[in-house]
Amino acid sequence: MIIAFLGDVVGKSGRQAVAWCAPRIRDRHRPALLIANAENSAGGFGINPTGIAEMEAAGIAFFTTGNHVWDKREAIPLLDNKPNIVRPANYPGAPGRGSALVPNTDGRVAVINIQGRVFMPPLDCPFRTVDRLLAELPASARIILVDFHAEATSEKIAMSYYLDGRVSAVLGTHTHVPTKDARILPGGTGYVTDVGMTGSNDSILGVVKEDVIERFLSMRPTRFEVAKGDVRCDYVVADIDDETGKTRTFEHHQLAMES
Repeated sequence: MIIAFLGDVVGKSGRQAVAWCAPRIRDRHRPALLIANAENSAGGFGINPTGIAEMEAAGIAFFTTGNHVWDKREAIPLLDNKPNIVRPANYPGAPGRGSALVPNTDGRVAVINIQGRVFMPPLDCPFRTVDRLLAELPASARIILVDFHAEATSEKIAMSYYLDGRVSAVLGTHTHVPTKDARILPGGTGYVTDVGMTGSNDSILGVVKEDVIERFLSMRPTRFEVAKGDVRCDYVVADIDDETGKTRTFEHHQLAMES
């Protein structure tokens, strides 16, 4: 099975990029499944029904999130009621679910969402959490994808080796900066430290440059606006064996949205 995973979608420009890029990704790679990290898709912070519906209309079948998933109150009903959205599993007692079988895959594809703890809030241990979730998955789930939403490269790499041979791919998200280390580990697990971002490249992590620079200069709260220029989509494509769950090919790509 070929699966494409889109890096963190940031705001309206990111959603527009999804609508523009998704059909081109389908034409180029013929994926059976499109997945995206949506945690910044609503105004740059959080998720909402309108944004999710837009991306579903573009062909995104499943959504992962991260620490910003709580930024919009409208997210809570989505997390509780939408079977194609997961949030980091190691938030204790939180709404929604941290792992799920992807709808319409006959239970063959599972997605786990976890969050790192280095330079981030001290959540439950992501390593022990993912162990528990793997033990709970049904035997039908041969293809297992893990979105590890984390800041530190060392923590992400450690997770990849910890899970090598036990999952199909470990997909690093959160930093919005793509890393040039997409590879397949010895046990057959695809890995990239950070997929990157779907949004404005003429920005600071998808935000208007001047807004972020002003905060660094003043050290005071400033309003962040989603940037619009030079919109691109970072994504990875994995070809995964349906029976073994091992990844056969794993590549990073970037599409620039034409104005």
